[in-house]
This record gives sequence, C-alpha cells and structure tokens, in this order.
Amino acid sequence: MSKPDKRDEIIRAALELIAEQGFHGAPMAMIAERADVGAGTIYRYFENKDVLISELYGGIEEKMQGVLLAGYSADAPFRARFLHLSTALLRYFIEQPMDFRYLEQFHNSPYGVAVRRDKIMGNREGGCNAFKELFEQGAAQQVLKDLPLVILFDLAFGPLLAVARDHILGFITLDDILVNRTVEACWDAVKR
Repeated sequence: MSKPDKRDEIIRAALELIAEQGFHGAPMAMIAERADVGAGTIYRYFENKDVLISELYGGIEEKMQGVLLAGYSADAPFRARFLHLSTALLRYFIEQPMDFRYLEQFHNSPYGVAVRRDKIMGNREGGCNAFKELFEQGAAQQVLKDLPLVILFDLAFGPLLAVARDHILGFITLDDILVNRTVEACWDAVKR
C-alpha cells in the first residue's frame, strides 16, 4: 500500500479539523501537525488558508456531484428526478458525515454565502447545477409552488440538512424507510 500524498494528507487534516473546530479553530499550524507535515509544507501546495478552504470545498462538491448524478436521467419525470437527487443528497450526507460537517461550516461562513449567492444568481459555473436546473424547469412548468427559487430550495433542502444533522448527532437513525419518507415530505413541501 502506497503512502498517501502530502497534499491529500493536508486536505484530510483540514477537513477533519474544520469539521470539528470550525475555520478559526483550525489554524494552518494545527492542520500541518494533524497532517504530519511541516508548517511550511502546506504553503507549497496552498498559497494560503483561503485557497485551502476553497479547494477543499471544490473537491467535496465534485465528489458529491458524482454521487448525485449517478443513475440520474434528465429525461425522467420531474418528481422522479427530484426524488432521485434529494435521496442521493441525504444518503451522501449520512455516509460522509465529515463532508457534511465541513459543508455546514462552509455554507454558514462568508465563503459559502458568496458561493451560494453566485450559484443562485447564475454567476458561478461548475459544480452540480442539477438542482437549480430542475427547480427552474419546475417553476417554468408550474410543477412547483409559485415561490422564489431561494424559498423553494429552503423548503426542499432545509429539512434534509436538519435530518442529516440529527442523524449524525445520533438523535435519530435514518433507515431506508425514513430516508424515503423524509424526501417525500420535502417533495410535498414544494409541489403544487
């Protein structure tokens, strides 16, 4: 078995520490220590902490996109596409709790607010746009309630995030039945 790449070790250490401690509680020196590299080594791979944070987010987003789009058909009926994407998202969060915790930190920080605003406004390329495209189509076809896109996202995904958080914290245990019922409830919240 080969030794992990130093860059990969830095990414892993940053993910763990930021998920556990938040951005401010994870200084570069602590990340270096957790990655078992010298503090200066990090700067060979990442210009600064902001770059590390952004690249870590991009890596998670790319991994998540692959999971969400596996088996996804843009030709499927609207409801089936919504259920597919929502179920895949919730399962990803359940199976990748560190990624979920990192994303919570990211999306509730100035980094994430800017990314979210740019995605919603259509000013950001890349990443998984399947949800935005689906919701725009659903609004145009009047399949979804007549609400602003941001509110539709909140109604559909806010509960998924809360349920994933509660599962990760051990307040509930999500099995297949509860995952499906939760996703169906989110569908009920946004459909006309």
